[in-house]
Amino acid sequence: MPNNILVKEILEQIEGAIQTIKDRFKEVKSVDYFLDTPQGQEKLDSICMLFIAIGESLKKIDKLTNKELLKQYDHINWKAIKGMRDILSHHYFDLNAEAIYNTCKNDLDLLHQAILQIIKDIKN
Repeated sequence: MPNNILVKEILEQIEGAIQTIKDRFKEVKSVDYFLDTPQGQEKLDSICMLFIAIGESLKKIDKLTNKELLKQYDHINWKAIKGMRDILSHHYFDLNAEAIYNTCKNDLDLLHQAILQIIKDIKN
């Protein structure tokens, strides 16, 4: 893969963003925290911004690898992640806080593991 170094850098940025989301989400015990507290709203805003960055970075990886890399890890719904970026970017005021909460709680670890595996596979 000719863009290996750049792809690896992007993946490492994604991994850092996922770790930041996890850190910020630690104190979130329910979707109500996002909606009913100023601190929760700030966390929601910052987490959404990181999801936008992740989705945009995945699109860049697809462009750099002619959509060949991510499809090798088909246990992840990459299309949904990139679609989430589009929704957050273009329809922010229609944000579904419960969907963000559920994604952080239920899906983030699987994505994190996949990104770490891809980084490991690229290094080898």
